[in-house]
Amino acid sequence: MRIKAAVVPKVGDKFIIKDDVELAPLEPDELQVHMVASGICHSDEALRKGDAGWTYPTILGHEGSGIVEKVGANVTQFAPGDHIVMAFYSDGTCVNCMRGIPTQCLSYAKYNLSGFKADGKDHFTEAGNHVADMFAQSSFTTTTTVRERNCVKVDKSLDLRRLGPLGCGFETGAGTVFNTLKPQAGTTIAVYGTGAVGVAAMMAGAIVGCSRVIAIDVVPERLALAKECGATDTINSKEQDTQAELMKITDGLGVDFAVDTTGIKSVMQGSIDGLAIGGTAALIAVTPQLIEVSSWNDLCVADKKVIGVNMGDSIPQRDVPRLIRYFEMGKFPFDKTEKFYKFDDINQANEDSVNGKTIKPVLVIDEDYVPGK
Repeated sequence: MRIKAAVVPKVGDKFIIKDDVELAPLEPDELQVHMVASGICHSDEALRKGDAGWTYPTILGHEGSGIVEKVGANVTQFAPGDHIVMAFYSDGTCVNCMRGIPTQCLSYAKYNLSGFKADGKDHFTEAGNHVADMFAQSSFTTTTTVRERNCVKVDKSLDLRRLGPLGCGFETGAGTVFNTLKPQAGTTIAVYGTGAVGVAAMMAGAIVGCSRVIAIDVVPERLALAKECGATDTINSKEQDTQAELMKITDGLGVDFAVDTTGIKSVMQGSIDGLAIGGTAALIAVTPQLIEVSSWNDLCVADKKVIGVNMGDSIPQRDVPRLIRYFEMGKFPFDKTEKFYKFDDINQANEDSVNGKTIKPVLVIDEDYVPGK
């Protein structure tokens, strides 16, 4: 089946919209999905420019939402016409999946980051040549195929254009707080970087009752939005001494929890330095940069923890509906971060994401889609 897709020909290239990409035939355990929209995530940019290593040409995109067109003979949970949000794929059978942590699936890299389908077949080709996919999804397309465990069914009354980023960016930030850090009410949390992931982490911190939710960034407009999304305090690290301000806010103790979404070496280091004794820093950005940690002063004497978190330790089928419920309650206003772009304007949308002009760009792939239909 020939489809339209945004292709990155080689590392560092801009996206090129092509209409000659071939989508592999639907398999018995797959769903064929008509794409409505897709968020653009910083992970897409990291792979586009080669920060995380990748195979090219490639079709990126992993925050997709759409409508099921067809289902394979072995599909049991979905039917044509269902509205879905797409996330990562896990096999559901390995020891970690059976423990309820699909983000730690033993074959996670093979399924999501190999560039091929779970069974090793081509997902996409162009002129007979392999085109790598992403997250077994590749949502920068007009049509794609996915497996059931990629998908979360959502109510048809909801606006699909807004929901795609719940499958990665918002799920990652909120899940890091809800599922991994699990702060008790009254504790303090600092979030470094107020992009989509950071804003989601802040909103989650506010929901669980953190007494201080501290937003740290260099863009005044983002810090202003952070205050609307649950931050009790803001620090402009370009104009203020971050550590000094943190100590003022926390009465000299430091924060109980920190979430770094920037992947910048000095910022990651600062997130550890700003912890209270016994505090935990979660470093969750895709980055090639390294940090240094003193096992004696930082980790032992101060009893600090530094952890990595993949996809917020989320279970999409549980966490996406939870975030939607919080949104409907007015507690998770993720839509304040979103801006719609036409699919053909993907390079402008990506540039606006990189330079901070737009927190969460969303590509509207089907411009004829009407919410609630």
